[in-house]
Amino acid sequence: MSDRRQPQREPATRDDRARRSHQPLRAQWDPTAVDPGRTRAARPERSARKQSRLGRFTSTYGWRAYAIPILAVVTVLVVVDAVRDPGTASTTDSAPGFPALSNTTDDTGIIGVPPQADGNFAETVSSGQLPDGGQFAVQGAGTWRVVPGVTDQVGQGTERTFTYTVEIEDGVDTTGFGGDESFGRLVDQTLANPKSWTNDQRFAFRRVDSGDPDFRVSLTSQMTIRDACGYDIQLEVSCYNPGIGRVVLNEPRWVRGAVAFQGDIGSYRQYQINHEVGHAIGYQAHQPCETDGGLAPIMMQQTFGTANDDIAVLDPAGVVPMDGKTCRFNPWPYPRA
Repeated sequence: MSDRRQPQREPATRDDRARRSHQPLRAQWDPTAVDPGRTRAARPERSARKQSRLGRFTSTYGWRAYAIPILAVVTVLVVVDAVRDPGTASTTDSAPGFPALSNTTDDTGIIGVPPQADGNFAETVSSGQLPDGGQFAVQGAGTWRVVPGVTDQVGQGTERTFTYTVEIEDGVDTTGFGGDESFGRLVDQTLANPKSWTNDQRFAFRRVDSGDPDFRVSLTSQMTIRDACGYDIQLEVSCYNPGIGRVVLNEPRWVRGAVAFQGDIGSYRQYQINHEVGHAIGYQAHQPCETDGGLAPIMMQQTFGTANDDIAVLDPAGVVPMDGKTCRFNPWPYPRA
């Protein structure tokens, strides 16, 4: 048996035992407090510089530290661009323009039909021929029924608010394309669309079903159209006739569309409405294809063709040159990309 004795320690007081019994095994409540019973090893020398706040932020958040400021800058740029030019987001950069705006109130001539041509050569212009398709009224009664319905004003109308009625010639059967109400609803929805004429703050529209409107959007039979719009060029046409106050829409075209217009029948009907209403609000002249391969201007006679050469044949002395340009169909004054 060894006689070596363990070194004697001073007995701990009651206060010392109480203070130590409530602290963790390896940590103290107050890490800065000095434990008289424990010796602290010397702290090693640091070989690296102390990390900065930015460094700590980057090491903590990783790739987010770079993504957050970049996203913030992009957001600010988008907002500034939208505020600076709010109109550019709604139309294409190369959207076609318009002819000169004129006053139609004193004009009683038919608007929207090319002048008389020599002979019957229009029959050989395939782009203007009426396609095969559904049935339509050949001869109506020459009177029109008002389709009941009114709307609130659409558009700002800083210069003019146009009132209109929706009417269908007696003898025209609309059941094949949804009925009278369906026709009226498409007229309303087309004119209320932000791609239509109300994109221009000068114009607004409001549908009425009584009184004396600014114009009457009138779906009309084949032979009555020829009386209202003329038939100097032997092709099915629509027109605006201020003498009778009517935007006269050709029912055969409404049913069958046009060979040259490569869009669906719904798009062609929107084109009919927008083009002829364009005449009614003051855009009397027609337009050529401006950019080869671009969208056709709404005031181009897309019923006859979307190529300048096709239309120039019908009216050699007109505004459309024989220059080989061909556009894509377009039913809107202010098309979007």
